[in-house]
Amino acid sequence: MELLTRLRAADHGLTRHMAAWDSPWVREILPPVEEAAERTKLWWAAAVLMAAGGGRRGRRAAAVGVTCMAVAELLSNGVGKQLVERRRPPEEWIPHDDVEDRPDSSSFPSGHTAAAVAFAGSVTLSWPAAGAVCAVPAALVAVERVHSGAHYPSDVVAGAAIGLAAVALVRKAPRLLVRAVAG
Repeated sequence: MELLTRLRAADHGLTRHMAAWDSPWVREILPPVEEAAERTKLWWAAAVLMAAGGGRRGRRAAAVGVTCMAVAELLSNGVGKQLVERRRPPEEWIPHDDVEDRPDSSSFPSGHTAAAVAFAGSVTLSWPAAGAVCAVPAALVAVERVHSGAHYPSDVVAGAAIGLAAVALVRKAPRLLVRAVAG
């Protein structure tokens, strides 16, 4: 029980610390990242660019990325948020105006982070160079979710784990389907 109390205290402390960041780069970079990540616009745009300019490898990476992103969103928003009711970090912990823009849904897990990690992770397996490029905004999305007061760090970690699980599930699904049909 003491371990859980310590973890919760660390989660709360890190939330307050990250929300209080007020450097010029944070103020310039994170708001546009958040806007681009809304409704997965950033990942759809990346998929279109890869499919249009990356040849066969780009089309495959885009298709796998979008598929994994959809699975991650289903798992995080359709399952995770329904199973765990967690309030967002208190508004008084967030010393800037971003706190007014938070969703009303459960804080746990971060669906934005799940989608970002699933997209970037799956693209990395299909096209490592493009995946490395996608990893940068994916990491920024995770940081932004805590900075804006939308999530605790543990919500973001859970979202990232769901994103990676979606990648693994999508990679294994064809083999599992063949086994199920073959009997």
